[in-house]
Amino acid sequence: MIKTKSVFSAIEPRKDGLRILVARFRGRGMPASRYHVWMANLGPSEKLLREFQSGLIGWGEFIRRYLKRLHDTDTIKQRNPTIKNHCQTFTLPLLQTLGNRTTLTLLCHCSEDEPHCHRHLLPKVLLGKV
Repeated sequence: MIKTKSVFSAIEPRKDGLRILVARFRGRGMPASRYHVWMANLGPSEKLLREFQSGLIGWGEFIRRYLKRLHDTDTIKQRNPTIKNHCQTFTLPLLQTLGNRTTLTLLCHCSEDEPHCHRHLLPKVLLGKV
């Protein structure tokens, strides 16, 4: 099962399972006890996040660009052909498998009731719905 929450929401060890922070930045003063794993590569780029938050792009454009970056491994592989585990080549399939076997809670800094957050897109990606 794959769930989403704000990293600031109450920690529920029995319900949350593996807590994964999926934000580009950990956050100043954020104690590591708020999550089990930090996967910065699953967060939107700083530029994309800034453009969305400032209103330069809308939610639809944010989704399009975030999903494109999430699945784009070619440009990174061209820059460094030695390392083969770039971007989400293995991360997304790993999370899919884990989500089928146990509870994953994907965390971000956005408030719990924020509808426009990439953490809501990730379960759809992992379930093959996007």
